[in-house]
Amino acid sequence: MKSLVIFDLDGTLLNTIDDLANATNHAMKSMGFPPHGLWVYPNMVGNGVAKLIERALPAEARSEMNVNTALEHFKEYYDEHCCDATKPYPGIPELLEDLTARGVNLAVTSNKYQEAVTKIIARYFPNANFKAILGNMEGMPRKPDPSIVFKALSMCPTPKAQVLYVGDSGVDMETARRACVESVGVTWGFRPIHELKDAYADHIISTPAQIIDLIL
Repeated sequence: MKSLVIFDLDGTLLNTIDDLANATNHAMKSMGFPPHGLWVYPNMVGNGVAKLIERALPAEARSEMNVNTALEHFKEYYDEHCCDATKPYPGIPELLEDLTARGVNLAVTSNKYQEAVTKIIARYFPNANFKAILGNMEGMPRKPDPSIVFKALSMCPTPKAQVLYVGDSGVDMETARRACVESVGVTWGFRPIHELKDAYADHIISTPAQIIDLIL
């Protein structure tokens, strides 16, 4: 039986794409660059906000200075509007309630900056059994580097054989592989199923309830 489930955040627990897109478009417009249609953003997210900003900028404007300036505009907007359109995927609240009732420990590891991760988890899942709520922070390399998983395991010591890592992208599956824990790719998120297969997901599921079968 698994005793710890580590979740990615965006595209796994929560559909955050509209709020991410709106904040990025705000940053683009604030700097005089064209915004993007909401439909392009699922292919731009997954490697942290700085990389999202870099991808959103015109190719000729992707200087470190422009990325940093746009990131400031993004955070100013997102900190106020990160919960405008964000919502849990169907079945996620029930899954977390079930896992908590079973005594399964939970963690979240995200490439999103720490302040936003903390705020969003507190807003949507205040009663879930999260032992670690980790986002990107200074000195912590972004996924697929496994350091964030090792940090979660230091906060909730668990044999790796008893860990599931759940995410919606190839980045997540690579993170799990590098951390030597079992991976679960979800099909309801931002990335296509072939990306999960190409990244050698140990399991691919289409409903949150299937995680219960995997932990048992």
